[in-house]
Amino acid sequence: MENQQPTRGPFVQCVQNAGFEVSLELHRWYEVLPDPVWESRGCIRVIDESGEDYVYHPRYFANADPAQAAEANAIPRDA
Repeated sequence: MENQQPTRGPFVQCVQNAGFEVSLELHRWYEVLPDPVWESRGCIRVIDESGEDYVYHPRYFANADPAQAAEANAIPRDA
């Protein structure tokens, strides 16, 4: 049996966090989880700073490429 890695993403970057300062960090990248019910209502589900997934209005985010997200969230080796 083949050991498969789970697929991740897409990712979005937080561009606004008014009212959600504890849950969303500006400029940080967040993984989007599929949620057809909320997507049909114009919202997205992301894994926020709590480590849990919550629904947000997309105005808080900009679309992004998963490779950029991984690089942006990486901890520098010399840190």
